[in-house]
Amino acid sequence: MSDAPDDHEKNRLSARAMRYGKVGANVGGVAARMAVRRAFGLDPERDKDAAALAAALGGLKGPMMKVAQLLATIPEALPAEYAAELGQLQSQAPAMGWPFVRRRMSTELGPDWEGKFAEFERTAAASASLGQVHKARAHDGRRLAVKLQYPDMQSAVEADLTQLGILFSIHKRMSPAIDTSEMRTEIAARLREELDYQLEAKHMALYGRIFAGDALIRVPEVLPELSTKRLLTMTWLDGASLLDYREHPLEDRNRIAEAMFRAWWYPFSHYGIIHGDPHLGNYTVFEEDGKAAGINLLDYGCMRSFQPKFVQGVVDLYNGLLREDRDLIVHAYETWGFTGLKPEVIDVLNIWAKFIYGPMLEDRVRSIAEGASPASYGRQEAFKVHQALREKGPVKVPREFVFMDRAAIGLGGVFLHLNAELNYFRLFNAAIAGSGEAEVAARQNEAFGATGVPLP
Repeated sequence: MSDAPDDHEKNRLSARAMRYGKVGANVGGVAARMAVRRAFGLDPERDKDAAALAAALGGLKGPMMKVAQLLATIPEALPAEYAAELGQLQSQAPAMGWPFVRRRMSTELGPDWEGKFAEFERTAAASASLGQVHKARAHDGRRLAVKLQYPDMQSAVEADLTQLGILFSIHKRMSPAIDTSEMRTEIAARLREELDYQLEAKHMALYGRIFAGDALIRVPEVLPELSTKRLLTMTWLDGASLLDYREHPLEDRNRIAEAMFRAWWYPFSHYGIIHGDPHLGNYTVFEEDGKAAGINLLDYGCMRSFQPKFVQGVVDLYNGLLREDRDLIVHAYETWGFTGLKPEVIDVLNIWAKFIYGPMLEDRVRSIAEGASPASYGRQEAFKVHQALREKGPVKVPREFVFMDRAAIGLGGVFLHLNAELNYFRLFNAAIAGSGEAEVAARQNEAFGATGVPLP
């Protein structure tokens, strides 16, 4: 069978190219209007421009939606007005129909691809920015999730990364308190990685190895013989939406939150890797005896691994804050790559650090952020940091922090949705036990090597 696109696919790709041109013009127009107003000393109409930018992006599905939503969840990536508008955009795209699926599956697994499954549902179970998922069944009876990437996604991603430069130029024109130049590099690297389903399969295997036998966390199993760089076939894990449990007894909500905490902090502290996408759709809850028993950890496209010294810096900063040891705090920041830090800038950075670490510094049962809502979590502290750094900064944030901060904020939002009450101090200290730099390096060499995940 020829790999050449048929007329339907050509038309679809042509339409996408037209949309990219239109969006590029509209986004550039927002930036141009801002530049003119600033040149004449006029007050920027930030709310109006933010709405205009969201409207420009709103008609375009695919990677750009993923980038826009991602920026909305990273503190200081964009002005607050823009983050609020972009955060309302939806990344889901309409699922492609059966002719598309049949053609793409034939390209990936050959013309006899249907015979490699006992069953394959023609209608997609879910669709997202880069691909869609179909339910299927293996010949051995296992239920499967088949994740199929849309065609020409590499070109789409590169086009969207060009638009990303325009979004960051908007931020730069607003006299930011934080130098975001490293953010663009980091976002581009992670988004390109999401196109590689073979890498995602390796990350899934790594997490399966990390949580083998863990009662709280389940990881899908990859079927390599039914997977390619653009097709990922894995076992289907039954579960309910995490938000369905908001009205359940506290015991259920706490168990889910504890599983989420462990699923994020344990791989980081012991293996130097995080699940970098806090989207609620990437987790489902499984039950035993009618009660929440743990979480299914799904979607390993957005991952971030760190060198052991970075992990050590996280532990050092925690201990520095816990003991009020300023020398250890400064050492942690320097370990991460902050340079030229003045004492007053360190004080400002500590505002954010104490917010992130705060629940883990108190040996008591508590909410992750008392009095906060999922929508407002971190906003007040980010505003304080922003205002202070406008006077003391700017500060160039190392690229490693982009997804670290994003995931931490997303995790806190989940805890608030659940209204969980836990002793985060004890959970964190249990998670970091045995997380010395040499120990992390040894685990990385063994586990990354066994699963084929590149070392950081």
